[in-house]
Amino acid sequence: MIKHPAQPFAPGMLCKEHSHSAWVTNDLDRALDVFRGRYGVKAFSFIEGPSPEGGHIKVAFAWAGGQILEIICASGPGFDFYNDMLPDGEFAIRFHHLGFLIEDEAGWKQLERELADGAWPIAYSTLTGEFIDAYYIEAPELGHYLEYVRPFQAGEAFYSAVPVS
Repeated sequence: MIKHPAQPFAPGMLCKEHSHSAWVTNDLDRALDVFRGRYGVKAFSFIEGPSPEGGHIKVAFAWAGGQILEIICASGPGFDFYNDMLPDGEFAIRFHHLGFLIEDEAGWKQLERELADGAWPIAYSTLTGEFIDAYYIEAPELGHYLEYVRPFQAGEAFYSAVPVS
């Protein structure tokens, strides 16, 4: 058995605690059929809502293999960030980002210093201080985004309720 070494929060954008992987799709029901039928992910929980610009997003979550899988379907204004890598006119599922968990205020402040010091391009952020704060940064060399999340009490409760496959 491979033992996962304890890793302190460290500088370096890939040196944080990996917590989730995310895909985007243009047909959530069809994508979930693929995840269920081909990849064995059986149960999902969901969140959805509008963007301030008038678009709509629905996201499916499942614990699988020690991480959360996130499948995102967004449409309309305010969600180009999620849809830029999807083809027009045909069903698709595309890898979108690796997610990293920042558990405390000290770690979040260190992350924000790293973002500023490294001039990392922030593609999208949600910073409400109420549910789950997030920064998505561009990682063009990797071909996908990196997301850093800091859940608050409601976010921790949400993650705890995500079903395990």
